[in-house]
Formats: sequence, C-alpha cells, structure tokens
Amino acid sequence: MLILLFGLLADRLVWAHRNLVFVAILCLTMGLQNALITKVSDAQIRTTHVTGMVTDIGIELGKFSYLHRSHDRDPVVADRSKLGILALLVGLFFVGGVVGALGYPAYGFLTLVPPALLLLLVGLPPVLADLRAQSAR
Repeated sequence: MLILLFGLLADRLVWAHRNLVFVAILCLTMGLQNALITKVSDAQIRTTHVTGMVTDIGIELGKFSYLHRSHDRDPVVADRSKLGILALLVGLFFVGGVVGALGYPAYGFLTLVPPALLLLLVGLPPVLADLRAQSAR
C-alpha cells in the first residue's frame, strides 16, 4: 500500500526537503518488502541485498557440482526449488531495474503503480492469514 501511495502521490509533493522524505519512505518499503519475502518463504529467502541472493545461487550451484563418495554420511544435496526461486528473484530485480530506469523518465513515479499493485496482490493473502490467526487466538 505504501509503494502504491508513493507512486500515486510522489510527483505531486513540492517540499523543500522532499528527497529526504522519499529516501525514508523507500528505505521503509525496502524493509517491509524484505520482511514480506522472509515471512512468505518461512525465512528461507531474504532479499535485503541482491548480492546475498547471488551468493546463495552460487552455493546451490556448488552443491550441484559436489561429487559424492559412497561413504559420505551426510551427503551434500542441492535445493533445486530454492535455486529456481533465487534465480527468478534476481531476474525480477534486474527486470524491475530496467523497467524503472526506462519508465521513470516517461511516467515519473507512476511507474511504481503496476508493480505496487502486483505486490499488493501477492502480499495480501499472507497478511490476511496472519490477521485471521491473530483473531482466532
């Protein structure tokens, strides 16, 4: 909701220190986005830094290349599902960066509205589930 409101209203703000407000709002939304992904993935994936996800991709690829010996008690096993999700997330970060870089000069902050609506659609079910669980207690 915050990203959606920001996308709809940011171009209309004409404050002397609006850039400081923008940075604060965007930092907050990045933290919320990281919290959402952490919650949805049961803390398996955190998206604070793309470099961390790329490192995790490298770890999973390394696990794929590990040669098992017959006497290994604890074999190294790669997680294909996690690798796929991480690769998708890094790819989406890249696509989002390109869309943002091309969309902002043409549409301003309205460029944020479509991805904000998508995030709202994806994020609403876990939030509603948490609210239901809270009210059931």
